[in-house]
Amino acid sequence: MGSTDRIIRISAAVLIAILYFTNTISGTLALVLGAFAIIFILTSFISVCPLYMPFGLSTRKKNIE
Repeated sequence: MGSTDRIIRISAAVLIAILYFTNTISGTLALVLGAFAIIFILTSFISVCPLYMPFGLSTRKKNIE
């Protein structure tokens, strides 16, 4: 996972947390988005997205030698 991908995921998780703690979102929507936020944070820290693997996707920059 590339650094831009990680930054976007962490930013999305922070935005979801802000929306939750300001009571902008609640109920089922808050639970679903909260689950996504946790997944975004976890995948950012381990730098791997399990959904990218089956499709052979990568957002990591390729080394040109």
